[in-house]
Amino acid sequence: MSTHQPPGNAYETTGPTGIEQPIDWHHYLRLLRQRWRLIGVVCLLAWVGAFIHYLITPESYRATTTLQIEQRSSMAATTDPNPWLEAWIGMKYYPTQYRLLESRGLAERVVLDLGLMDDPRFNSTPRQLLKSGESEGEVSEAADEAVLAQLASRVLGGLSVEPVKETELVEVSFVSSNAEMASRVANGIADAFIDWGIETRSATVGRASDFLVKQIDTLKAEINEKEQQLQSYGRSTDILNLDPESDTTLQQLDRLNAEHIAALGDRLEKEARYNELKRSPADALTSPDADGLVAELERELMRLEADYETRLRTYKPEWPEMVDLKARIDESRADLARLVEERGRKAQGTAYAEYQTALRRERSIQAEIERVKAKVMDRNASAVEFRNLEMEIQNRRQLLDEMLRRLSEAGVRARLQSERETNVRVIDRALTPGTPFRPSLGRNMIVSLALGFGLGVGVVLLLNLMDRTVRGPAELQQRLGLPVLAAVPDLDYKGAAARYGYYASRARPTDVAQPSEPTQIELLPQVSPKSAVSEAYRSLRTALMLSSADELRVIAVTSPESSDGKTATAVNLAVVMAQLGRRTLLVDADLRRPRLNRVFDRDNSTGLVHALAGGEDPASLYLTTGIENLSLCPSGPHPPNPSELLASARMADFLGRAARDFEVVIVDTPPALVVTDAVVIGSLCDGMILCLHANKTLHEDAEGCAERLRLAGVRLLGAVLNRFRPATSDSYSRRYYSYEAYSDDRESARGSAA
Repeated sequence: MSTHQPPGNAYETTGPTGIEQPIDWHHYLRLLRQRWRLIGVVCLLAWVGAFIHYLITPESYRATTTLQIEQRSSMAATTDPNPWLEAWIGMKYYPTQYRLLESRGLAERVVLDLGLMDDPRFNSTPRQLLKSGESEGEVSEAADEAVLAQLASRVLGGLSVEPVKETELVEVSFVSSNAEMASRVANGIADAFIDWGIETRSATVGRASDFLVKQIDTLKAEINEKEQQLQSYGRSTDILNLDPESDTTLQQLDRLNAEHIAALGDRLEKEARYNELKRSPADALTSPDADGLVAELERELMRLEADYETRLRTYKPEWPEMVDLKARIDESRADLARLVEERGRKAQGTAYAEYQTALRRERSIQAEIERVKAKVMDRNASAVEFRNLEMEIQNRRQLLDEMLRRLSEAGVRARLQSERETNVRVIDRALTPGTPFRPSLGRNMIVSLALGFGLGVGVVLLLNLMDRTVRGPAELQQRLGLPVLAAVPDLDYKGAAARYGYYASRARPTDVAQPSEPTQIELLPQVSPKSAVSEAYRSLRTALMLSSADELRVIAVTSPESSDGKTATAVNLAVVMAQLGRRTLLVDADLRRPRLNRVFDRDNSTGLVHALAGGEDPASLYLTTGIENLSLCPSGPHPPNPSELLASARMADFLGRAARDFEVVIVDTPPALVVTDAVVIGSLCDGMILCLHANKTLHEDAEGCAERLRLAGVRLLGAVLNRFRPATSDSYSRRYYSYEAYSDDRESARGSAA
């Protein structure tokens, strides 16, 4: 029997197990809402930690100096002729300046300028550290350097440099436990940075000026030497001017090149004409319009051929006159062919003569060009050295002009440096802070709230990830591919939890119709029919009645393990079926741990075992329960071989007889993962219901149980989720609370009417 999933079931919202489902963000929001207390506890702990951190953190003061650092090209004091190059340099300029502000060299300068080595507010250790063997009063230079480096590191530890985006401004801040020291060091860093820049540029300008003066003197001496060499070489080679416009030899070479190009073109044209005539047939070389004799012979031939065609209509070709006329035509055609061939040979000869003339002219011009080139090369051999000397002199003069310009600019920068001109300005000097920068209670609280909330959410998600139990109907449908027929809520009644099972002190079945308060979940639809639990079982009844086109007569109830609520489901399903007016039989097929006799407080000395082992008439085993239309067949005494009895043909006969005697038969079976009895019974029934314990049944147990039943051919009608605790934002919870409110409103209306 294959697994059956009824079409059109209102509970079925997901596909079979294994189909990828989209992320349900509402599920995670509901999860956070359910665990809001845990998130609140984590946030509270974070707040407590932040407050403790505030109490134990010493006070720190921060003072800030704002500087404007203007970009200045190191190449010139005037306007840069290459703005794109200035922009490219700026990409590295400002990061370099920020790094210099945080350098150890500047920090050591601040320590020395402000005398921080001798200031007890900043340096609590003695300045003078003596080495072993040194006399008292002798200061170790190495120790001073070590102290200076240590104090510079302390300055850097409290220093922060923050550029203001899209501006030339930078904020230099210093944090100290002393408010006055914070402002003093912040202003000292700004002053030291400005002085350091001025001194560095002054030293650079001085070195550049000295270098330029030496280079200018060297260039002047080299120019004089090269000019003398040029004059001497010009006199020895008779070269006074290398201007191409005044050189007749070059002008002659240009003219010959032009003539050679023209001759080359003429020769190529004549050669192409000759090759064309040489490959053409003789008749294509003769034009009748240009040669009158050829035209006359062609006209005579055409006349004779026309006369021959005319006479041929009258005379036969063998007629003497026709033979004479044919001979004259052949003779005329031969004369025309000889004339055409003669004229063709004449045209080819003329074209060849013209081609040879053009070729001789081209070769003559080429020879003259080679002669003039040789003359030019002889002249150039002497002019190359002359031109090289001129170029060297010209290059050195240009370099000299550039050096003189740089020297002038260096002089301008030197005058500016003497006036302490700088590209760094102090916009706002640091003031002595009146309140501490750290600790800040407000900031600690805000940060701790954010961290606590994030940590709380992480803990909730981690717990959810580690939880391998079935938690809700949607998750159950997704994993098992089964419709959830009902989700039975876990409720509290007047402080006492209604649990699955029974209490030792309980009322008899005849007395449970109207007790003062419910003591067990079994029989709750009979005891408290208006409760949400009772409505859940009525929903289960409706789902089963609509789940199949075929009438379900025999329904088995099982679960993966014990305490999953299968017995309570079987009992209450039987109760709601009986309340519908259907004659219902409840069969206790759990031959190992029977419980239905204790639920209804009936004798278990005889039961199903007698029908299976001794062949006793089933009708004699039916017991009344005190509930109208509901009968009970207990399990009977414990047999030694329950699986064999349940798998026997008598079990099938018993169920068949019960289906004839009653309209509905509900069979309570053992757990399917513990023993094989449920699989055996399920194969004999019209369908089986799988009960699961919310927040207890593991995913792998539920999936394994469903797979085991499917492989055995058991028809699974759906699942029932017991002890379900819905969240306030859950759809099941909304239906549950809506039902409770609706029931309360109806009761209030009835009381008012009374």
